Amino acid sequence: MNVSEEFQKTVIGTRGSDLALVQAAAVERNLSLAFPDLRLFRKVIRTTGDRRTDVALAEVAKAEGTDKGIFTKELEEALRAGEIDIAVHSLKDVPTVVDEAFEIAGVLRRAPVRDVLVSLQPGGLDTMPAGSVIGTSSVRRAHQLQWLRPDLKVADLRGNVPTRLGKLAGGSCDAILLAEAGLVRLGYRMSQPATVLGVPLHFAPLEEDYFFPAAGQGAIGLEIRTGDEAAAALVAAIRDEEAFTRVRAEREFLRLLEGGCSTPVGVFSSLSGGNLTMDARVFPDGGGQPRCSVARGTDPLQVARQLFDTLA
Repeated sequence: MNVSEEFQKTVIGTRGSDLALVQAAAVERNLSLAFPDLRLFRKVIRTTGDRRTDVALAEVAKAEGTDKGIFTKELEEALRAGEIDIAVHSLKDVPTVVDEAFEIAGVLRRAPVRDVLVSLQPGGLDTMPAGSVIGTSSVRRAHQLQWLRPDLKVADLRGNVPTRLGKLAGGSCDAILLAEAGLVRLGYRMSQPATVLGVPLHFAPLEEDYFFPAAGQGAIGLEIRTGDEAAAALVAAIRDEEAFTRVRAEREFLRLLEGGCSTPVGVFSSLSGGNLTMDARVFPDGGGQPRCSVARGTDPLQVARQLFDTLA
């Protein structure tokens, strides 16, 4: 498929972590297949969340005066300045309310949405001894873990995927929680241990109807300037419509809750024959028993509204 001259040079913006670069490469690969004549360039941008790895995400948010956008703000600034044409995000890191100057125009085909317990010993979550220390930077994961296994301890753990795996191998905790999507994209196989720093690490995926994922988890989000028809056409050509329907519902539900990326909410959606089902767990800030509900329908925004109304 040929592209007109206005399409021929496109700059992709991305964070610089190993996972972010893999995701950017996936976007570039899809665009190149759809538009063989397209000239693609990549701009790596360091975000606030990348710079501040010494403290918990919640503390970074407080320092910035917001719980939203610590992994996206600098990419949006580059979009606004015309330095990039498409920003590539892990969609679960993107605030549910996006400035009107931008829009999430699509997502690629969704990767597995499950969370994974990565541990020094095999056996998974059920076999973790009482008092074991689990590392995570996600309040959703922490609240859900403490609800399911109140006998375990949770420790804040920051860093990209290889850094966290290295910390686990170094004995900083007994297990960590990570997204399966990121592990798979980096080449790890859930069916066999991975050796890190000479230490075998074991993977135990947690089924999404047991341990609810984050809104948008497993999806690579593509953000463009509002009104940029050229970029919109490029994204439309590689957008996965089923995944986009599901993540629109999940993100709309989180928006209605006025939830940010650090809000303890888990959502699980499925789409079959045009019928969308979405379950949610909303945890109180202090932890404890979550509010749970489910909604069904064909319109993603209406399903989100229905789910919100049942929990309001």
